[in-house]
Amino acid sequence: MFGANKGAPEAGSKLLDGRKLYIGIVQARFNEDITNALADACKAELAALGVPEKHVDHVYVPGALEVPVALQAMAEQDKYDALIALGCIIRGETYHFELVANESGAGVSRIALDYQLPIANAIITTEDLPQAVARQTDKGRDAARVAVEMANLLDALA
Repeated sequence: MFGANKGAPEAGSKLLDGRKLYIGIVQARFNEDITNALADACKAELAALGVPEKHVDHVYVPGALEVPVALQAMAEQDKYDALIALGCIIRGETYHFELVANESGAGVSRIALDYQLPIANAIITTEDLPQAVARQTDKGRDAARVAVEMANLLDALA
């Protein structure tokens, strides 16, 4: 195991060593300026954690509701150590926001559990565009760290 520390892993921790990992990214195109920034931050952090660029597959889907089906297709390939979901849902004036947020989140969780595969869910949900802009870099970076940490944790628990 990796020791008794139950807090966040430190830089250089085995849990944050991505050198041997294969990562799949599914990015929603809806709110593309935000999702592109999420993806840029995510891929930069994956590189910083040692994940080779050639070990990262990045696909695009129309929106957040389509993310789970692409994640499922990637999970079925049995070649990824972790997956990352990227999207942005901004509240509008209708119930559609809740529907998309709830269904995409439930779909991502179901794929992770069904395939016992870590999925970092960075489909951000915000009230407005300024909130999305404020979150885009940190959430993209966080998704990369979650994917690497969870892939290594599940490997250690196997």
